[in-house]
Amino acid sequence: MKFVILGGGPAGVQAATHGARLGAEVTLIERDIVGGAANLWDCVPSKAMIATGSVLSLAGRAVTMGLKPIDARLDLEALRNRVSQITQRLADSQKALLQSQGVMLLEGTASLKSANEVLVTRNDGTSYAVGADAILVATGSRPRIPSWVNPDGVRILTTRDAYPPNEIPKHLVVIGSGVTGVEFVHMFRSFGSRVSLIVSRQQVLPNKDPEVAAALEDDFIRSGVTLYKGARAVGIEADENGVAVVCDDKRVISGSHVLLAIGSIPNTDALGLEAAGVLLDERGYIVVNHHCVSNLAHIYAAGDISGKLPLASVASMQGRKVAEHVMGISSRSHRHLDYEKAASAIFTEPEIADVGLAEVEAFALGRKIRVTKVPFAANARALIDGDSRGFIKIISDPYTGVVLGGSIVGQNASELISVLALAVTVNLKVTDIVESLLVHPALAESLADAAD
Repeated sequence: MKFVILGGGPAGVQAATHGARLGAEVTLIERDIVGGAANLWDCVPSKAMIATGSVLSLAGRAVTMGLKPIDARLDLEALRNRVSQITQRLADSQKALLQSQGVMLLEGTASLKSANEVLVTRNDGTSYAVGADAILVATGSRPRIPSWVNPDGVRILTTRDAYPPNEIPKHLVVIGSGVTGVEFVHMFRSFGSRVSLIVSRQQVLPNKDPEVAAALEDDFIRSGVTLYKGARAVGIEADENGVAVVCDDKRVISGSHVLLAIGSIPNTDALGLEAAGVLLDERGYIVVNHHCVSNLAHIYAAGDISGKLPLASVASMQGRKVAEHVMGISSRSHRHLDYEKAASAIFTEPEIADVGLAEVEAFALGRKIRVTKVPFAANARALIDGDSRGFIKIISDPYTGVVLGGSIVGQNASELISVLALAVTVNLKVTDIVESLLVHPALAESLADAAD
């Protein structure tokens, strides 16, 4: 089985390594760095910078922990080196994994020459065709840039200009209050920037539980972030002194820099997809079924370009499932991906994480649920750590006790949500969590309290 993969991000790497273990002859083409945008521009660099900011915030709270004030300051060049080293180390380890599995790694760009041939253009300029029995397109996405702005990488930044930027903004205006936008607000606020956030609707994180969004808004406001709600940016003026963002309600927000965090678009152009007969939807995503199969039975799509949840964890699992389907394992015992049970996290401070059915979603569906909530202010470990912000909320079936979903706001929410994700995935009951013998003192104790 000749399995050719376009794109070496989370989906491509997982498909390549798993496919090779299952016996496929795998060729992986990546133009930038193994690990893809997740390593180079998105997940890893942003979280590395957020981790640095969190240490700065912790240093600022030193006096509340029985310490004398700590004068910690940001070293931008050291931060830049740290991010680069982490990115390169991960890329090297993933490349070594691919090589150990016998994957043929080609550095360059690729497109479909036909439905069963991939044209590879190496970084040295040479081109040749590779035959394929199965093809996975996993070329990711890129920041969406509206027609009314021209990012210059100096004053007007996209997310890919900010890991880290050339200088820390004195006053950053962030356009976009989704997951990426609020993470940038938190990041640059922790670095000492004054931050203004343009919120096109009436709450940040418009697709999240309103109670969760409200908790984050309160923290933003307490830390000095200015929220401009109900404002939609329609233009940006910039000069050597700063920027001015013009909104549709005539408000003008001035700052030293502006950052665009208003979504992404799929990298499906220039791949020869339509010429090969692959169907795209009106937004440019490849149309796939629950096996990540396109309208052509041997061509798959995974990761951001599949139009599903744009999460690295989802992309990795899609890649794994594609490899299994390519090798025929899906004809036997095989669990389909259930995107509604995918856990997600937002690395603000406090962190936010959720999984499964949300309270507001249940009410909209008219579904009866049991909602239990416990604040971290009642948790011994949270008090010991000096950060008792947030809560755990669990959604369960009132008749069966099965855990349907949950939300966590607080320190280490991205780790704690794993317990609820497992419960949702395998249909555990709240009593299964309550009767678990957990560590004391630990934040996880609040999971049992919330399940009770």
